[in-house]
Amino acid sequence: MDDTTRGVRIRRGGRADAPAVLDMLDAAVAWMNDRGNTEQWGTTPFSEKPGGADLVDRYLTENLPYIAEVDGTPAAALVLDSEPDPRAPIAPADEPERYVRLLVSDRRLAGRNLGSALLAHAVEETRRAGVRLLRVDCWAGGGGELVAYYERHGFTPTETFLAGSWPGQVLAQRVLTAR
Repeated sequence: MDDTTRGVRIRRGGRADAPAVLDMLDAAVAWMNDRGNTEQWGTTPFSEKPGGADLVDRYLTENLPYIAEVDGTPAAALVLDSEPDPRAPIAPADEPERYVRLLVSDRRLAGRNLGSALLAHAVEETRRAGVRLLRVDCWAGGGGELVAYYERHGFTPTETFLAGSWPGQVLAQRVLTAR
């Protein structure tokens, strides 16, 4: 997908994108912490967390990663899978699904709607696969701002969960498949 009016191109990601994705995650942690949010992703840069770099590597090699580039530079990432993370207290759906495992953007490009573009791309990829269900989970704390973000993108809250003391929300979107 190209959005030449904004210089945005979405492409498949891969292992070579790991440094850029780790930088985005580290910057997101710092940005959240600067805003007083130390609960969503903690206070340790993602690249310094035990297993953080390995997780990103697995996302980029074992799942369906997509990178939004702005003027040729990775600026946001989305990772799709066919089920939720098995370590999460979330049951797989009772039908085929696509599951957003990660959505992160370069905070220096806030306002470019890169997350929106990637979520729209996820809907299209789900449709292309002939799958009718797209789900995501997110942090439900902080007044529910992230839940509201996904609701604005067509998702509906379905179930809540706790991962330790971390409050989470699962959201789903029905995708019309091509006939």
